[in-house]
Amino acid sequence: MGEVNNKSSNGEKDSYELALNGLFKELVHLQEWVKSQGLKVVIIFEGRDASGKGGTIKRFTEPLNPRVCRVVALGVPTEKEKTQWYFQRYVAHLPAAGEIVLFDRSWYNRAGVEKVMGFCSEDEYHEFLRSCPEFERMLVRSGIILLKYWFSVSDEEQEKRFKSRINDPLKRWKFSPMDLKSRSKWLEYSKAKDDMFAHTDTKQVPWYVVNADNKKKARLNCISHVLSQIPYEKTEYPPVELPALPEHEGYVRPPITYQTFVPEKY
Repeated sequence: MGEVNNKSSNGEKDSYELALNGLFKELVHLQEWVKSQGLKVVIIFEGRDASGKGGTIKRFTEPLNPRVCRVVALGVPTEKEKTQWYFQRYVAHLPAAGEIVLFDRSWYNRAGVEKVMGFCSEDEYHEFLRSCPEFERMLVRSGIILLKYWFSVSDEEQEKRFKSRINDPLKRWKFSPMDLKSRSKWLEYSKAKDDMFAHTDTKQVPWYVVNADNKKKARLNCISHVLSQIPYEKTEYPPVELPALPEHEGYVRPPITYQTFVPEKY
């Protein structure tokens, strides 16, 4: 029986890799189209802790040029940033023509963790809900393509992933004291998310919810949806013929012993 399950598991993995590889090819076409047309793309990834945002972002960027597609994951604001207009530090990371910017969490921190954990005042929170839709409409009017994804995960699946992070040395760094606090405030986060959607799920910039209990399906579905939201044409590369290497006329390379090589342990 174990042998059958293993074969089934391998089949699912092969199917996932095949689908992901196909999406990778399309992402490269999208990247080249964004460059050639001078498009400006912003994609926001939000959701509960351990909902799979990071894994999706990692797969999204894997086949792309980091000079075209970059990830913005801002930390805690500095004392100076706390005195600035709330959106100011995010505006500094918006794309220029020919760029794709992925926000691993975004200005929606104010409607989520800051609201639930008391890191902002009630006035600041309500001002965000009022101003955020207009801010996003302004971005769209300026020519930015703005997509927002919310990764939805059940409490059972989140618990399973938290335990995995705690017990796996390679994932332990992902688990923070904030994760414990957020776990104990599951209901508050649910209410905050509902209020956020009520104010910011607009016709011009809607929220798209990703069912993230299955990480692999979530990655494929999210990337596929992004590709469907930005019309692009496939790049036709001209044929390239590599020139022959020039003759080494009178050039003598220094002895190999003059260089320090990395030990070949593997």
